[in-house]
Amino acid sequence: MNRLMNRLMSRLMRKMPDSFTERTIYTHQSKAMNRFLRILFPVLLIAVEAAPQPSAEKMIAGISYYTDGKAMADPYVRERCVMDFSYPTDRQGFATIIWFHGGGLTGGEKFLPEELRGRGVAVIAPNYRLYPKVKAPEYLRDAAAAIAWVFNHISEYGGDPSLIFVSGHSAGGYLATMTALDKIWLAPHGIDADQIAGVIPFSGHTITHMTVREERGIPSTRPVIDSLAPLYHVRPDAPPLLLITGDRELEMLGRYEENAYLMRMMKVAGHKETHLLELDGYDHGMAQPAFPLLLKEVRRITDLKKQTLPGT
Repeated sequence: MNRLMNRLMSRLMRKMPDSFTERTIYTHQSKAMNRFLRILFPVLLIAVEAAPQPSAEKMIAGISYYTDGKAMADPYVRERCVMDFSYPTDRQGFATIIWFHGGGLTGGEKFLPEELRGRGVAVIAPNYRLYPKVKAPEYLRDAAAAIAWVFNHISEYGGDPSLIFVSGHSAGGYLATMTALDKIWLAPHGIDADQIAGVIPFSGHTITHMTVREERGIPSTRPVIDSLAPLYHVRPDAPPLLLITGDRELEMLGRYEENAYLMRMMKVAGHKETHLLELDGYDHGMAQPAFPLLLKEVRRITDLKKQTLPGT
């Protein structure tokens, strides 16, 4: 029952505006809406089940994204530096979403979000090495290697290399934002971070990550902005950036305020495509209602890119 209600809420959340204001709030705890859903649940359930069938897809598990022998000689690299991959088999030129799991850079496991499956896009979910077995910046190197693999191989499966998006929740959002804003991580792979089509982190740190601070003996309540903070790398020419957080009063460790500061400083730097969405009533575990917003942004940018192609 809860899973079906979540699906219904996801469909309702897709009714977001086509263009973003600087700050948009989506509310999920309206009592009237909850009563409405309970009364009309049977009717809505029929509508959900009668919706168009998802696109056909294929799933591949456990792809190693490091290919050089030196890296693969490390047993921990062989264990953690793998990813799962689902892609549409009924179309070509599709977009790809790279989804980094959360877990504070100390835990977590790759997974392909069901909310993104069968939507006509490829979804790639990498694992990465974790603290304390490794320290910064090894997990950033892993994230960049996974992104590079996608750039180098997605066309073999029918995907469009110009439509690669990076996303993730919490620590995964931090990895997505860092690898997109700081060009040094993708440069060794011969990739310019500006080739990324869009960056959509869910409630990610924009200051130096709390686990990086822990490695240095700095309390999690003491903010730091250095070269391992997305805020350190604000620039006007970055890919489109959509920041999504939970409710500022419910989020952890000032996460909304960090993202609001990044939005403001990106705009000050001259970046014209940074936007922030705050999900009113949701705490740090705000991924489920954010997935439709992620898909909406992917569709928006995909449509814009197709409109600018020669002959369109």
